[in-house]
Amino acid sequence: MNIWSKLLTALRGGAAEVGESVVDNQALRILDQEIRDADLELRRSKEALAEIMAKHKLAEEKLKSSNEKVAEYEGYAIKSLESGDEALAREVAGKIAALETLRDGEREQVTQFAASIADLRRAIAQAEGNIRRLKQQVDTVKATESVQRAQATVAHRYSGSQSRLQTAVESLDRIKQRQAERGARMDAAAELAKDEGQDAVDSKLREAGIIADDRSADAVLERLKQKASA
Repeated sequence: MNIWSKLLTALRGGAAEVGESVVDNQALRILDQEIRDADLELRRSKEALAEIMAKHKLAEEKLKSSNEKVAEYEGYAIKSLESGDEALAREVAGKIAALETLRDGEREQVTQFAASIADLRRAIAQAEGNIRRLKQQVDTVKATESVQRAQATVAHRYSGSQSRLQTAVESLDRIKQRQAERGARMDAAAELAKDEGQDAVDSKLREAGIIADDRSADAVLERLKQKASA
């Protein structure tokens, strides 16, 4: 592979990485929009379910009314037979047959509505579960993203401030050293002042003859005589 082929391959790889980066950066925004769209569709599905349930209820009421109507005309037919009017009974039976046909259609409609309600409820429950899990995953990703951004910020600031922090620590050490040296000088000065004060008092006592002056010529001569006699 020559150098130009390698460069083209590198450029294609770089373009792919840039494209993936753009998609990744927009991933959370895309997911949020997908969740909003799914919530909207779920709301529409629930509205459709409510509408079908209302129609199912009306269909059940119509079926109940048709059953009552069939039972009513069956009673009329029986009374006609009991009265010996078979012709009227036959006519009533034709009315009952028409009512039963209508009733059977209404029963089928009720059954279909019930099946649609069951299917739609299962679909809504599944959609709600999927949306809930997706929201949980998105929340987790967002929380992780926030934590990692915070960690990156802290790491960046820490690395950038390391030299300043080290300088501050060194300055603090120098301040402590100067304070220690200043304290030592003050202690030494106090000690010297104490010694000088004591020397002044001893000198005055020697001058007054209260204490002996071991460093005078007489004292030295007396000490030598005692050594010679020993």
